[in-house]
Amino acid sequence: MTNEFQHILRVLNTNIEGKRKSMFAMTKICGIGKRFSNIICKKAEVDIDRRAGTLSNEEIEKLVAIIMNPKQFKVPEYMVNRQKDFSTGKTTHVAINTLIGAVRSDIEKMKKIRQHRGIRHYWGHRVRGQHTCTTGRKGKTLCMPGGANAAR
Repeated sequence: MTNEFQHILRVLNTNIEGKRKSMFAMTKICGIGKRFSNIICKKAEVDIDRRAGTLSNEEIEKLVAIIMNPKQFKVPEYMVNRQKDFSTGKTTHVAINTLIGAVRSDIEKMKKIRQHRGIRHYWGHRVRGQHTCTTGRKGKTLCMPGGANAAR
């Protein structure tokens, strides 16, 4: 390890471990997965196998610029996380606090228009079609009286 190595990087209000490889270190940022991290590293011409602690400030700034404006760097539309946005209809990529706010507003809109998913969120039940009678016993369950989990 050289004296240029940083053990913890601060990128987009997120602490990133310097020991991890750059591609996997970028996945710690909210809204960035493995595939998107791979493509932004390739667009920024950063070696995927290089440790994140050895990245220079210019490389980090270039990665942040690609995350903020992926269209400008010719990242395909199917790689971004907000395709045909619920309210605006535009395709964008959001990260960190913007992503959290966008998901929260989407859920509130689903509740407001009484969509099935919104009602499930409101009730606190499983939303994505999972079984509820025998799993998830800590929260609310949906079994019928006299069913599998009735008192004996």
